[in-house]
Amino acid sequence: MRSFTDIFIRHPVLAVVVNLVIVLVGWRALTSLPVQQYPQIESSSVVITTVYYGAGAETVRGFLTTPIERAVSAIGGVDHVESVSRAGVSTVTVHLKLNHNSTAALAEVTARLQQVSAELPAEAEPPRVEVQRADRPYATFYLSFTSGERTVPAITDWLLRTVQPQLATIPGVQRVTNNEGGRPIAMRVWIDPDRLAALNLAPGDVQAALQRNNYLAAVGQTKGDQVQVNLLANTDLRSVDEFANLIVADRGGAIVRLSDVARVELGAEEADLVAKYNDQEGVYLGVWPLVGANEIDVARRLRAEMERLAPTLPKDIEMRLVWDGTMFMRNALEEISKTLAETMLIVGFAVFLFMGSIRTALVPLVAMPVSLVGAAIVMYALGFSLNLLTILAIVLSVGLVVDDAIVVVENVERHVRLGKSRVEAALVGARELVGPILAMTITLAAVYTPIGFQGGLTGSLFLEFAITLAAAVVVSGIVAVTLSPVMSSRFVHAHGKEGRLTALVNRAFDAVRRVYARLLDGALEVRWAVVAGAILIMAAAWPLYSFSRRELAPVEDQSHISLFLQASPDASLAASNRASLEVVRAINAFPETEFMWSLTANWGGFGGLVAKDWRTRDRSTEEMYGEVFGAVSQIPGLQVFPRLDPPLPTPGQYDVELVLQSDAPPEQMLETVGAVVGAGWQSGKFLYVDTDLKIDLPEARVVIDREQVADLGLDLAGVGRELGTLLGGAYVNRFNFYDRSYKVIPQIGEEGRATVAPLLDLKIKTPSGELVPVSTFTRIESSTAPRTLNRFQQRNAVRVFGGVKPGVTKEEGLRVLEAAATAAGGPGIVLDYAGESRQIRREGGALTVTLGFALVLIYLVLAAQFKSFRDPLIVLLGSVPLAISGALIFSFLDLTTINIYSQVGLITLVGLIAKNGILIVQFANTLQERGLEKMAALREASVTRLRPVLMTSAATVFGHFPLVLVSGPGSEARNSIGTVLVTGMIVGTVFTLFVVPVFYSLIAAQHRPVGAHDETVRHEVERAAPVFA
Repeated sequence: MRSFTDIFIRHPVLAVVVNLVIVLVGWRALTSLPVQQYPQIESSSVVITTVYYGAGAETVRGFLTTPIERAVSAIGGVDHVESVSRAGVSTVTVHLKLNHNSTAALAEVTARLQQVSAELPAEAEPPRVEVQRADRPYATFYLSFTSGERTVPAITDWLLRTVQPQLATIPGVQRVTNNEGGRPIAMRVWIDPDRLAALNLAPGDVQAALQRNNYLAAVGQTKGDQVQVNLLANTDLRSVDEFANLIVADRGGAIVRLSDVARVELGAEEADLVAKYNDQEGVYLGVWPLVGANEIDVARRLRAEMERLAPTLPKDIEMRLVWDGTMFMRNALEEISKTLAETMLIVGFAVFLFMGSIRTALVPLVAMPVSLVGAAIVMYALGFSLNLLTILAIVLSVGLVVDDAIVVVENVERHVRLGKSRVEAALVGARELVGPILAMTITLAAVYTPIGFQGGLTGSLFLEFAITLAAAVVVSGIVAVTLSPVMSSRFVHAHGKEGRLTALVNRAFDAVRRVYARLLDGALEVRWAVVAGAILIMAAAWPLYSFSRRELAPVEDQSHISLFLQASPDASLAASNRASLEVVRAINAFPETEFMWSLTANWGGFGGLVAKDWRTRDRSTEEMYGEVFGAVSQIPGLQVFPRLDPPLPTPGQYDVELVLQSDAPPEQMLETVGAVVGAGWQSGKFLYVDTDLKIDLPEARVVIDREQVADLGLDLAGVGRELGTLLGGAYVNRFNFYDRSYKVIPQIGEEGRATVAPLLDLKIKTPSGELVPVSTFTRIESSTAPRTLNRFQQRNAVRVFGGVKPGVTKEEGLRVLEAAATAAGGPGIVLDYAGESRQIRREGGALTVTLGFALVLIYLVLAAQFKSFRDPLIVLLGSVPLAISGALIFSFLDLTTINIYSQVGLITLVGLIAKNGILIVQFANTLQERGLEKMAALREASVTRLRPVLMTSAATVFGHFPLVLVSGPGSEARNSIGTVLVTGMIVGTVFTLFVVPVFYSLIAAQHRPVGAHDETVRHEVERAAPVFA
């Protein structure tokens, strides 16, 4: 019976042209693919920050956070909403569902805020809304600018005017920010309350004078018949002298100027962050690439721009690239590219050894680059990128894409040995294999289809991986039925003309076949014992899986350890900054440290240990992690929580984050939270466990006597405004300074705000004109309050977080805290999750379901291919559970873990190991249809397909073995998937060769002969007979 493969064998130029077109188009597509660390996913959050100077945490929560939360929680695409209310600042974070359009969400949030703007206090600043990456709420690049001569405000202003605009023009850059340590210039009006009182003036008089006399007027134009003139008016103030000479009051010819009651200077806004490179204070510029941009290209352009800027910098300013978010990406891509090259060489060598001839080996070796480059066509068409996962797919496919070509050339070579000419052997051999190749290709491609329905983080990450691998396999199938038969008809040695190595390899396989035939006969004689043994091994898969440690993804050495700092509740910025210098000294004492960067606030801050290149240090960051915590845990005035950067793009700050929700106030949750934290410490699995519920913030509550205020003719609104002007630090308006606008901020000096007691001596003017001390109608009550008021999904919430010890998975740590919270109970407490823990609970077991879905799908595909519901059972039961049991041995022995990489490896293994069974079952059915009795057909098929089964399995094992041994950035994930595939293929192949034939003998139907026997089949049966003698 003719086949479409005959066309290519009889017209070899057509076969060559088809494959050259694949290569040319694929190469063009490959060079056009963007390069990223992970597939493009939109993991976004909308952050709404509202500043209310001088307001306490409860006021902020009640008047800012609550209405904003209520408004934005109802928008579409929200995963969850959390908020933090602290003195003066409300932060509401709307976490969007994965891949939800952040632009649409931003527009909807803005519209909702507009609707509730009337509910917000007029004194609060308008909410600032921005979209951030939820998995990385910081810039991809940070440049540090330090100077031994200039102040931070001076550096900030210079950057704003010169460097920042130039960096913003780099192709691929979305924005450049200087929020990290930058202090914009401001006109500071330092009010002297004593001089103010002496002149019978109140703080409101100063504020009113600034509002009246610093006004930006747009006067207009004159328009005559011939001339048009723009009109300008100097209604605004622009210099220190102009502000100092501002008239505050006129007392019958005695003019009171601003300089009489305040010190005016060109200063800076209040510092809220101190940025440091090691111990040197400076300013950071954050560079944010566009979504979907080639970040490695952006990094290259940024470095080139820095080199161009370097000669133009003032001599006293030093510029450094202190954080390059693409460093790990570049190193990992470099290492995985090396692994790809090594894999191709190893597979090529293995194919040569099994073929025994360079000429014959060229057939599968040519299929390798054609298939890999051809996969790029699909990647480009679907908008994929070259990233760690798609390149990993290409590495894995190296051992797969040669399988079909190996089967073709081996079958052609077998027919040549049976006496056919090379062209005739190619025609017959290709016809025989169209069905099996189609079945194997569809099976392996179909096994990844369920990942497309996975959803969530795993589905988003591994969709490109799955389709890339499936595309490579499909292209390899095309090569196997077009080019491989043509090359086999030319390159396979004619019968009797094999080289010595080829003859040696053939004799070796003949010997192996004879041994296998005897073992197979023995297995078939004790079929039920083989079945019982197989069932035991299959049953072992569940305990092997259940008792293996689980995690979302293995920890990777990214040459960086994040540090999160918590200061004492009453610490000032200066005190926190001094304590952070001790952290810098402790971190720099490690020989593996390159430098430390940090951003310090009064509440603590965060920073990072940047390690030296992994090639130059003796320890990984995971090995350093415990010692780092020990070195920084004893620093007075600061709690320091280190964290190894997450291996996947997941949000959150800590390894484990358990959220306890309740409608009860935080004080009533203390007991439950304490029990959970205590259980975490007692488990011995954590380096640290803590909570964000800290009721130790000293507060001095100003208690106002309302009756006394009324007796004085005052109103509470006026009192609040007067005190706010003196203490709050809010800006009144703006002034123009060299074509840029800056804030005007009236406030009493730091010495007047150093302690609480002097505040009672401040004076406020009554309607009668009399100045009365604040102490007349107020008193100070001291108390303690929570440092922050947190909510999760609009309910009061407390977060218990921790960092697990090296060797302990995050899933193990999370289970400890969950069990403790469940046992402790509490006032209506409901458990939820944040950060990486949320992904662990959502994604942890999802791929197990996907594996089951893949098995069902493959069964249906094979049923359609075989036109039988029995044969797929033989293929799957005789191979898949046995291979999975073998793959789980190393995780059970605690040499690796169950994670999303190993689970994807298990899904891949299903398709790989099923190919062996397909080869045997399909050929056994064919032989039955040609007239052989069932058992004879089974023996013949098993022995005949032994060589291609061993060769394809060996190619797969050798192709994946470099993943087991690889080291360097990102190697942990590759080790995990490589271990599963190598062990699973070895164990699965050994069992498949015996269990599949046994199951076939018990389950397969007896096929009726179709047509007369041709001479080829008779000849094959006669030659096979001595094997069973």
